[in-house]
Amino acid sequence: MHPRRHGNFWREAQATVIPLKQTANGITFSVKVQPRARKNAITGAVGDALKLSLTAPPVEGKANQAVIDFLADFFDIPRSSVTITSGAASRMKLIRIAGANLQALERRLQRLGE
Repeated sequence: MHPRRHGNFWREAQATVIPLKQTANGITFSVKVQPRARKNAITGAVGDALKLSLTAPPVEGKANQAVIDFLADFFDIPRSSVTITSGAASRMKLIRIAGANLQALERRLQRLGE
């Protein structure tokens, strides 16, 4: 499919190619957050970051909590396993997921492109 003709498919397929890194403390990856969106959703990828649209405003940590809640629900893991390790005051954030299986997270992301 041509990306210009099928924009939604292309964005969803792009979301599956972000690098997940296994570390001693868990699995890390980058996200770019778009606060005050119409709905909570993964809307694609920006470079090596997963792009999240969230309805929460970027005040008083509400968007950060929404990131944690959304990713925990998406990956079906406890909220306590999801941590923002850097970028709490930025749209670009580094996420760490502790106690998760790398292949399971990759499979979940790959389903976005299907």
